Parts: sequence; structure tokens; C-alpha cells
Amino acid sequence: MGVFAKLARRLALAATACLVCSAGAVAADDPIARLVDEAVRPMMAEHGVPGMAVGVVVRGDRRVFSYGVASKADGREVIADTLFEIGSVSKTFTATLGAYAQARGALSLEDMASRRLPALAGTSFDHISLLDLATYVAGGLPLQFPNAVDTPDKMIAFYRGWRSAFPPGARRLYSNPSIGLFGHIAARSLGRPFKELMTEAIIRPLGLKSTYLDVPASRMKDYAFGYARDGGAVRVTPGMLDAEAYGVKTTATDLLRFVEANMDPTALDDDLRRAIAETHFGRFEVGGLIQGLGWESIAAPATLPRMQAANSAAMILEPQSATRLQPPRSPEPDAVFDKTGSTNGFGAYVAFAPSQGVGVVLLANRNYPIPARVAAAHRILSALGAAAP
Repeated sequence: MGVFAKLARRLALAATACLVCSAGAVAADDPIARLVDEAVRPMMAEHGVPGMAVGVVVRGDRRVFSYGVASKADGREVIADTLFEIGSVSKTFTATLGAYAQARGALSLEDMASRRLPALAGTSFDHISLLDLATYVAGGLPLQFPNAVDTPDKMIAFYRGWRSAFPPGARRLYSNPSIGLFGHIAARSLGRPFKELMTEAIIRPLGLKSTYLDVPASRMKDYAFGYARDGGAVRVTPGMLDAEAYGVKTTATDLLRFVEANMDPTALDDDLRRAIAETHFGRFEVGGLIQGLGWESIAAPATLPRMQAANSAAMILEPQSATRLQPPRSPEPDAVFDKTGSTNGFGAYVAFAPSQGVGVVLLANRNYPIPARVAAAHRILSALGAAAP
């Protein structure tokens, strides 16, 4: 019996006894708890992470482990209900909504952006598709909006005045205004506000009971404080298209449910099932990663160097040559899907291997280095047989 099978069997036996475990409740004979502990504790100490929630799912057995504090001020501990900002992991939700709009017949990913948003007619967006926006290959849209772009009218003026630096599809440059516009147009095509649609078409049907774009007053007590580099307590600052690009707040438990839906969407209604499947198709090959809708993937063998390279600073900050995959590529066997996310005070990472039924969620209230997140997740995945050593 291999490592994955042994751990999965022991997890199944322990699951009913400990679905949510605090760091202080790790049983000596619990291999999953020990694995997570050994991957997470040293990382938190090295990078000064105040609190974390770590989720692991192994073929339907879901575990959440909590560490440290959600608030330094009052010593409130991280628990299963603690809400974290997930930053750009939100883009996977936005991509799902866009794919859902296509499944409903409200748009096609091949539509030109200006066709769906006439205010952009006569601009570069006459030649930029919704798919280009969703995959960051529109032609060099920046990472962030300029600070002065703080109203819808200024947003439209920004897009109208922008000029592409590269032909659409030639280079990938990671961009909030790019996928943010995709989300904005997707909601517009369905005739309802983005936040309302995200909640009613994606979050609720997936059974996510603690996932929000705006945290309600009744849940503010569960909302962790993030901690900036200077140690100050922070939460995300509203910005143009923030909900579409980096606005989701959720728990490790809910994010695991989202991962499970991505690994096996068969129980969902047809439109949502097709939408999730659509987000997994490879659209562009960019160095060592395959860019899908929101999700990115690394083909086997998913070694640590390959996973870290796919999530490197260069992949976020620098334009990269992109090769369009035509037709879109079906997910490769044993591929690992992942996505990082950060705000000023939070750091998140999600990785899963559908063929193995294994996923990992890391939520922290500090924006600690991405290579460390990937290393911790890879250690867990490789021990479970879902990534290459």
C-alpha cells in the first residue's frame, strides 16, 4: 500500500473524530495533522505569520487545522469560522461566473469586449476578446488601476485611453483591470450587479455559507485582521473592480468546498457544472504553466521547482510570451491546478490535483512570500501522492 493510500485510509478512520482541529489538538497517530503541522509551523515562525487556517481534502474527507491568532489586539484565535481575505484567488470565482454566463448563452468568450460594452467601441477593445481579458493577454493592461481611477466614469475613460503594447494573445501580463473588466462585462451580460450575481449564481449554489464580497455585520467578529509589513492591522481597501479581481472573503472550510466542486462538479446543475469545467481548459501556454480561466495548472511532474517557477514574481510582474492553445487543451492527467492570492495583510494559496482527489488550502493573515506558500502546499501534496517529490 502506497503513501497516499495509507494516509487516506487513516484519514477516513479519523475523520468523524476530528473534522476541525486546532494546532494544539494534533493527535500523535494522526498522519494528516502531523503532516500539516510539520509543513506549516516552521513557515509561520520564519515569516512572522500571526494566524493560519489550513484545509486538506483527500477524496471527500475534509480537514481544517487552525493556528495562531486572528487578531493580535485581543488574542482572538483562528478557528474554523475565521474569515480571511483571499486576494486574487477571487479571480477563480470571477472566471466561473464568466463561464457561467457563456453556459447560459449570455455571451461567448470569443466576443470582442467592445461588443459587450459599447462604451469601449472605437478603441483597442474592438480587437480584444473576453477570453483575452480573462487570461491576461489583452496586450499589456497594467497590474493595477492608477490611483486616480476611482469612479466608473474614470474607469471607462482609462480603458478608452489605454493603448495596447502587444498584439492580443501574444504576451501574458497579469492584470487586475484585465480580469476585472471580464467580470464586469460578464455580469452586465446577465443584466445584474456583479456582487448579486456572484452570490446567487455561484456562491449559494455551491453551498458556500461563509463566503462574501461584503462581510455582513453579523460576521465581522469572525473576520480576521491582516498584518502589513510594518506589523499594523489592515483590511483590504476598496478599489475599482475590487470585487471582480480580489474581493472574496471566506473560510478554509468553504474554500475546500469550492476546491471539491472543481475536482468533481457532477452533482451541480448543468450550467454551473459546464462553467467549472470550462475554467479548467488550457487556453495559453506560458513558460511552465498552462493558463486557464482563473486557474493555472502545472503538468506532471509537478515538482516544487516547477510549481514555484509558475508562481514566480516574473510571472506576476513581467510580460511573458504566450502560445495560444487551439483548440483549448483538456486538463492533462495528474496536472496540479493552483492559484495564489494576496492583499496588503493576507496571503492565500490553493492547489489541487483532480485525478488524485487531493486539495490544499492555505489562508494566512499576513502577505508572506509566495515561494514559501507553494513549498508548504507542495510538501503536503507530494506526501499524499498528488505532486512529484
